[in-house]
Amino acid sequence: MSANEKASGGKPHLDWNSLGFGYIPVNTHIRHTWKDGEWSKGELRSEHTITMSVAACCLHYGQAAFEGMKAFTCKDGKVRIFRPDENADRLNRTAHHLLGPEVPKEMFIESVRKVVRDNIEFVPPYGTGGSLYIRPLYIGTSPQIGVAPSTIYDLLIMVMPVGAYYKGGLKPVDALVIEDYDRAAPKGTGSVKVAGNYAASFMPSKIAKSHGYSITLFMDPKTHEFVDEFGTSNFFAITKDGTFITPESPSILSSITNKSLQQIAKDCGMKVEKRPIHKSELPDLLEVGACGTAVVITPISSISIEGKTITYGDKYPTLKKLYEHITGIQYGEIPDTHGWMFDV
Repeated sequence: MSANEKASGGKPHLDWNSLGFGYIPVNTHIRHTWKDGEWSKGELRSEHTITMSVAACCLHYGQAAFEGMKAFTCKDGKVRIFRPDENADRLNRTAHHLLGPEVPKEMFIESVRKVVRDNIEFVPPYGTGGSLYIRPLYIGTSPQIGVAPSTIYDLLIMVMPVGAYYKGGLKPVDALVIEDYDRAAPKGTGSVKVAGNYAASFMPSKIAKSHGYSITLFMDPKTHEFVDEFGTSNFFAITKDGTFITPESPSILSSITNKSLQQIAKDCGMKVEKRPIHKSELPDLLEVGACGTAVVITPISSISIEGKTITYGDKYPTLKKLYEHITGIQYGEIPDTHGWMFDV
């Protein structure tokens, strides 16, 4: 649906209760360009394409990164964004690794606010379970054939309405560990959000799905002895004594959702441990989850590894409690005691 296909009153023709998780053109995106040592003022653009040289650095050498966050219509009717300051910090860690210029944090947050305001009618109403997904894209665009960092960069921030990832509540999935593939090298780009990390997960994901598994779980790329993360999500689990555990590894992307869940677990009186998790611990876990911006939490019903299947079942009361708490904060149903929600 284009931005022009709107009902009377300026509201888009969308079935808010049937939104999936996919690209929908809206009014505008916002674009900044870095050149000659400084970022340009953000410009709202209505076209849904970009033009660049056939020799653009991002196309040849993968100098591309992105972020993901959401804006919500809260219970009080106001629209708020969940933790954009954390996304700014993570984007800059990635930019530093790619030898690109950092994005001023204040500029980033204000640009996110600006593009959300300009597409405010596309924020799903409270009660639908939907949100406005926000995708900042950072790319090196100078034309060059030599292997070197770009001298020109674009930061584009696009938005689109998305629905609840799972209709009718959380739905558990089965996971497969594939030993023949790694998501990232032991001292590579696993800890930053570069585009190539996701391309590297395509093949193992396809293999897993061809065997009936919804998600892949990667072991650490150095020894294959310790849990790293799922193909697109962080790994966390609840032990039999009620401890929230999540892996500590140099090849894991730091998830803002995971970081938030750890704090919520502490607020709920749970013990939280971020540490290496050996694969031998998997059979002794009580609940296992995958977490990230798009889905928030996906319960894992089983993990198949080395020809054996570890079953966790379809009961996950702690995961459900954590899910309801974080989404309660996002929709303004639970007090935001940590200042995570930013007014638009």
